[in-house]
Amino acid sequence: MIYQNDITSLESDIKGKIGQKIIVKGSLGRCKSFEKEATIEKAYTNIFIVKYEENKRSVSYQYKDVLTRTVEVDVFDGQGYSPLIPPEIKSTKKVRATL
Repeated sequence: MIYQNDITSLESDIKGKIGQKIIVKGSLGRCKSFEKEATIEKAYTNIFIVKYEENKRSVSYQYKDVLTRTVEVDVFDGQGYSPLIPPEIKSTKKVRATL
């Protein structure tokens, strides 16, 4: 479940990264995916806008797309790219059945 605090926190993170290079990764359906370099241009209440390097086209994404991992964003920190949202840690906890 996505909470308003999550969206607000992500919005402020992205606003602090305006002008930085990023890599946007996502799915196009039917086993097709994309990975493109872009720059964060603007951030608004519900969306943020990136400009792709290869074709200079601007595209908007919703914060919930990032929070639901429909779109992954890696931010360039000066030395390399790191995920905007850390990867999920999957629990390997086993459930025992009781009789």
